[in-house]
Amino acid sequence: MIGALVGNKTPPLPRQAAMGFFTDTSLCIGCKACEVACKQWNQLPANEAVWTGSSYDNTGQLSATTWRHVQFIEHIGRRENGLNGLHSDIDAQIAQARSEGLIPFNPPGTALPFFSSDRWLMQSDVCKHCANAPCQEACPTGAIIRTEFDTVYVQQDICNGCGYCVVACPFGVIERHSEGDRTAHKCTLCYDRMKDGIEPACAKACPTDSIQFGEVEALKAHARERLGVLHARGVKEARLYGIDDDILDGGLNDGGLNSSFLLLDEPEVYNLPANPARPSNNVVPASLWTILAAMILGVFGFIFFRGD
Repeated sequence: MIGALVGNKTPPLPRQAAMGFFTDTSLCIGCKACEVACKQWNQLPANEAVWTGSSYDNTGQLSATTWRHVQFIEHIGRRENGLNGLHSDIDAQIAQARSEGLIPFNPPGTALPFFSSDRWLMQSDVCKHCANAPCQEACPTGAIIRTEFDTVYVQQDICNGCGYCVVACPFGVIERHSEGDRTAHKCTLCYDRMKDGIEPACAKACPTDSIQFGEVEALKAHARERLGVLHARGVKEARLYGIDDDILDGGLNDGGLNSSFLLLDEPEVYNLPANPARPSNNVVPASLWTILAAMILGVFGFIFFRGD
């Protein structure tokens, strides 16, 4: 309204093609080059190395100072009914090869024997840049905006650190920097680099092209093609995440993620919700229950005070 009355100081930038990421976990080798490149370009402080006791991953999770995180999902020695989930057939093949003397029981050199049959999934996680972002819906100050590339961007000079976006994000991506400026931070999809026609630092640094950057529609087409290739090669457990528009749909066919993934197991294995909830969908039902509760209390109060 103010803009309509006094005019905008700066005209809006012309819309560009929607840009995003496609992360193919089948190509990720866990080198964490994307993490380092992200921190270096965005001048983010390094995390203090810690021993979690449950993983070789010492980063742990996405945070206000870690905008790219390579998950190490180690399934080592974890069995379900004596088998290793989807890879039970591989276990059987290895056992047969060992019994026939085709491979040694203990791999030579420095290889660890338990790596031969167990699996170690890796995924470079990042902000999903939702097509209809819950964090933007929850922001009361307008600090979270969509850029001309249809990416979700947090303006730190406007953010008041309320934290509404933190609880609204169903992926646990955005976070306040409690030891710094106490405002919300997350991946910007290297907005400063995109404006100059340069691909984001993480995609540039990825040695296996596990992280691919480009126009969202082109990435989706490539993702479906890649899925077909893996299925043809027998990797039946491969699946896509975030490609369909029904994920995080706000009711206007405006769902989907601008950062999608190819996974080698169920989304929950990668700490991704299979059906991410949109908090705003609960606003109307919760409001109606609140109004109903207030009316009931009002009636009881009226009866109680009238009786006195």
